[in-house]
Amino acid sequence: MAVLSASFFVPFPATAENNAGSYLAGRQAIARSDFAKAAEFYTRALARDPSNPTLMESVVLSRLAMGEIDRALPVALQMEESGLRSQVAHMVVQSSMLANEDYAGYLDRDPDTQGIGKLADGLLAGWAHLAAGSVGQALAQFDRVGDTNGVRNFALYHKALALASVGDYEGAEAIFAANEGAVTTLSRRAAMARAEVLSQLDRNDEALEMLADVFGASFDPGLTAVADRLASGETLSFSHVRTPQDGLAEVFFTIGAALNDEAADDFVLIYARAAGYLRPDHIDAILLSAELLEDMGQFDLSVATYRKVPQDSADHHAAEMGRAEALRRAGKPDAAIEVLESLAMDYPTLPLVHSSLGDLQRQQEEYDAAIKAYDKALEFLEEGDNREWFVHYARGISHERLKQWDQAEADFRRALELNPEQPQVLNYLGYSLVERKTKLEEALDMIERAAAARPDSGYIIDSLGWVLFRLGRYEEAVTHMERAVELMPVDPVVNDHLGDVYWAVGRMREAEFQWSRALSFVDPEDENAEANPERIRAKLEVGLDEVLAQEGAEPIQVANDQ
Repeated sequence: MAVLSASFFVPFPATAENNAGSYLAGRQAIARSDFAKAAEFYTRALARDPSNPTLMESVVLSRLAMGEIDRALPVALQMEESGLRSQVAHMVVQSSMLANEDYAGYLDRDPDTQGIGKLADGLLAGWAHLAAGSVGQALAQFDRVGDTNGVRNFALYHKALALASVGDYEGAEAIFAANEGAVTTLSRRAAMARAEVLSQLDRNDEALEMLADVFGASFDPGLTAVADRLASGETLSFSHVRTPQDGLAEVFFTIGAALNDEAADDFVLIYARAAGYLRPDHIDAILLSAELLEDMGQFDLSVATYRKVPQDSADHHAAEMGRAEALRRAGKPDAAIEVLESLAMDYPTLPLVHSSLGDLQRQQEEYDAAIKAYDKALEFLEEGDNREWFVHYARGISHERLKQWDQAEADFRRALELNPEQPQVLNYLGYSLVERKTKLEEALDMIERAAAARPDSGYIIDSLGWVLFRLGRYEEAVTHMERAVELMPVDPVVNDHLGDVYWAVGRMREAEFQWSRALSFVDPEDENAEANPERIRAKLEVGLDEVLAQEGAEPIQVANDQ
C-alpha cells in the first residue's frame, strides 16, 4: 500500500542531522500506518526544528489520521500563515472553521491557494452558503459543481439533500427519481435518504418498492428496521442531513467512500476522519474509518473505533461484526468469539452472525460448537441464498474433522447440489474420498474439474496427483505432483506426497530427498498437522514398501498390478 506521504509530501529541505533519529522513526511509523507513533516522533522532531515544512505536514497528517483535528490545528495554521500549500493542512483548517460555524470566513478563503480539491471545495461551498442562510446561492453552487464531467451525480445528490434539509421533499424526490434513479443508486446512503424523502411525502409503499429494487430481497438489520417502519405506516424523519453542518460532513464522507478501493487507505481515512469530526454520530463514517484502520493492520485503533457505534444504532450489528474480525486478526480469537456469541443473542435470526461465529470456532478447532452455529445459520437462511453452499461446506469440514464422515459427505454433496462446479468443494470431497480409499474414480472426476477451474492451486494439483497415485497411475501422478511442489514448495504434505510418487516409479534417491524436505517443513508444535513426521522418518529408514507392509496396506507393486 502506498503511504500517504508519497501522495502529499513535497520535497522540502531535510531535517537537521541531530534530529534525524526522530524523523526516521516517524517515517517508519507512518509507513506502517502507526499514526500514534508517527505523531509522537514527528512532534518530537518538530520541537527541535519548528519551521521545517516536512515535519509540520507530517504532524498534521498523523493527527488527522488519528481523528485529532484539534491537536493538528495549531501546526496547520502555522503552515498557512507561512504561506505553505498543503492539502492536509487546508483540510484541518477548513474542518475547524466549519465546525465552529465560521461560514463567512470559509467562503472568503481562496480555493486556488487554500483549497482541498475542486469537488470538495465546490460542495463544501454549497453547504456553507446554505449555512449562511442563502438557499439560492447554495443550489446555484451545487449546479455549478454538477457542470463538471464525472461528478454530476455527486452534485445532484448533495443538492437533493440540501432541498430535503429545508423541507422541499418534492424537489429532492425529483432529483432522486430522474434518469431512472441514477442518484438513488449512487450509494447505500443515497437510497436510504430517498426512502426518508418518500416517507415524508406519504409514499411509504413506493419507498419499500424502491429499497427492494436497489437491494434485492435480502436486507441487513439496518435496512430491515427501515422497511419495518415503512411497512407499519410510520412517517420517517429526514435524518441523513438534519443541518448544514451534517451536509458539510456528508461532503467528506461522500468523497472518501467514492475513493475507497481506488485510492490509498490512508488517503481515504483522512476524509472519513473529517466527516466524523464535523458529525460525530455519522455512523457510516465511523464504520469506514474502522474498516480502513483494520485493513492497515491498526487493529487496536480499529476496535476502539467500532466501539463508537452505539448499541441502539440500526448498524450496531455491522460494527460488532467488524470488531470481531479486527479482534481475530489481532490474535484475540477468544475475545472475537465472545463478541459474536453476544451478537448472536441480540440477532438470533441473522444467518451471517451464526455463520461467522461458526467460521471462527472452526478456525479455533472448536468443531462441535461450529456445527451448532452452522445449524443455526442454515435454519434462518432463505431458500436460494447464495451463501447456503458455503455453510454446508464449512459444516462438512467440521463433521469431517470430528470423523463424522456420513454427515460430512452429506454436507459436501449438498454444497455441490447448490454450487455444482465449486472448486473448493470438489477438491475437499474428492481428496477426502481419496484418503478414505473409496469411490476413487468419482474422486478423480471431481478433482479434475477442480483443477480445470483452478490450475494454479497447489492444494488442488496435489489432490490430482494423489488420486492418480491411489489409482496406481504413478507415471501420470509425477507431473502433477511436481507441479504441486512448484506451487507450494515448503508444504510438508505436498513434499511427502511427491516422495511417495517418486518411490512408486523407482526414483528412490529423489523420494528420500523429498521426504527429508517434508520432514524439515513439519511444525513440531502443530499437534494436528496432516503430515506425520514419525511415518516420514520410517520411510527414510526402511522405504515406503516396508512401511506399507507394517501398516497392513497393499504394497506399491500390487497396487500397480506389477
